[in-house]
Amino acid sequence: MNMLVCIKQVPDTTEIKIDPVKNTLIREGVPSIVNPFDGYALEAAARIKDEDPDAKIVVLSMGPQQAEAALKECLGVAADKAYLVSDRVFGGSDTLATSYIISESIKKVEEMEGCKFDVIFCGKQAIDGDTAQVGPEIAEHLGLPQVTYGLQAWVEPDGSLKVQKEAEEGYEMIGVQMPCLVTFTKPAWDPRYPTMKRKLWAKKQPITTITAADLPELDQTRAGLKGSPTRVKQTYVPQKKTGGIMIHEETVEESVQKLCDLLAGANVI
Repeated sequence: MNMLVCIKQVPDTTEIKIDPVKNTLIREGVPSIVNPFDGYALEAAARIKDEDPDAKIVVLSMGPQQAEAALKECLGVAADKAYLVSDRVFGGSDTLATSYIISESIKKVEEMEGCKFDVIFCGKQAIDGDTAQVGPEIAEHLGLPQVTYGLQAWVEPDGSLKVQKEAEEGYEMIGVQMPCLVTFTKPAWDPRYPTMKRKLWAKKQPITTITAADLPELDQTRAGLKGSPTRVKQTYVPQKKTGGIMIHEETVEESVQKLCDLLAGANVI
């Protein structure tokens, strides 16, 4: 069983403060962490490995060299090998360009590892962008079936994957043939912590860097800023609204009537 977990190093949003004048995020001095949803994906892979000790977990991240720290953390938790996709050519990539670069890098990693991945696990979204687009886009680039909002995953005796998927009311059980891609959201349990033994082991492990030169099939017009059809024009903090009226009548009908009277009195309707 060969598993790939895509992870991203992100700023710890609990430590980010807002510039009161510019209404922008202050990133200076903010520590970087493994994206929490990616941590859930890694834990899902680790639980499969608990049942199958011969299973292999490879982690891959796209970002600057400092992202090696996040990969080392993943090695300390459960991963067996780590790859970093990093090149100036990739700078400024939006989700479409990022997913394309990662999908091409996955093909390269499979070539280097001498195997095809049975499953690719991703977090449902990164907490710094909140787009939830990269995982599904990777699946589309690679032509893989996908399941989103996974909570847990099991390998079935017939070689398929069973995924417990979060739904609006409760959860659904989805069966999918491998190879496939699953994105994970927050489950009821917390991910495991790295042991001291694995931490010491992880520090000694090399991390292979994949650059644009290592991807001869990569169309560089689809990477970086020039390959990104979207742009972030502005980041701002929504204005906090004050006031408001809570309506608590005896019945729903009375609450609706009260709301209608208030809106009519304000000349809204």
